[in-house]
Amino acid sequence: MNPNKALWEKGDFTQIAALMRESGEAVVKSLGVKAPLRVLDLGCGDGTTAVPLALLGAEVVGIDIANNLVDAGNKRAAEAGLKRLKFQEGDACDLQGVGDHSFDLTLSVFGAMFAPKPLDVAKEMVRVTKPGGRIVMGNWIPNDATSFVSQLLKISSAFTPPPPEGFVSPMTWGVDTHIIERFGQAGVPTAKISMVKDIFYFKSPDSPTHFIESFERFYGPTMNAVEAAQKSGKVEELHKQLLELAKAQNKSANGNTSIPATFLRVTVSL
Repeated sequence: MNPNKALWEKGDFTQIAALMRESGEAVVKSLGVKAPLRVLDLGCGDGTTAVPLALLGAEVVGIDIANNLVDAGNKRAAEAGLKRLKFQEGDACDLQGVGDHSFDLTLSVFGAMFAPKPLDVAKEMVRVTKPGGRIVMGNWIPNDATSFVSQLLKISSAFTPPPPEGFVSPMTWGVDTHIIERFGQAGVPTAKISMVKDIFYFKSPDSPTHFIESFERFYGPTMNAVEAAQKSGKVEELHKQLLELAKAQNKSANGNTSIPATFLRVTVSL
């Protein structure tokens, strides 16, 4: 099996997505979407941004490599009566069956950044977006103490075996020089690329302990770290470090969880 597909089908990302709904809606609202608009949501999960896009009247295609998330997204669309929203399985590195210049907006919020071939991802996003359209990405930022998931992944990686040769870290999508280079190779001049730091919120009625346990049980990268730590006898140390991270970044004083997470918003105008 494709290792990236295996990673995102490993857990149940819908449990993590439930912590991201409110911020997904806020990101979509900030895009100024006006129908008629045809949108591709790449690495869409179960619809954290695809569903609010469709609720604003856009025609939306959500593509994700994980079949279980595609099924969950189609179920959400059906339950919401959203006839112009469909989810399908696909690989951000090779969008087979997606025609050139098909979409007014191509969006990927913490999705396509995890695909293993970033140059191919950039070229595919440019290919399927209409001239005059735009690409918007939300990417976690490496080595940023306020970028929660990048810190969580940094801790997790310390407990897992080294990646295979040729592995390109998804965190490189949070570095401006890499972004400019990748879209440049896809034919986009630097002047058409803008980047700004933004904040995403993880919110849960539960405690930071329960919040971290959700990542350990349902989030593929953290699940891999837990499995590796169990083999090395370091699972308690891993849990301790993750919990310390969540408690340090939690802004709620009511026993529940509200963690702001800095991310890089990338806009490419075509």
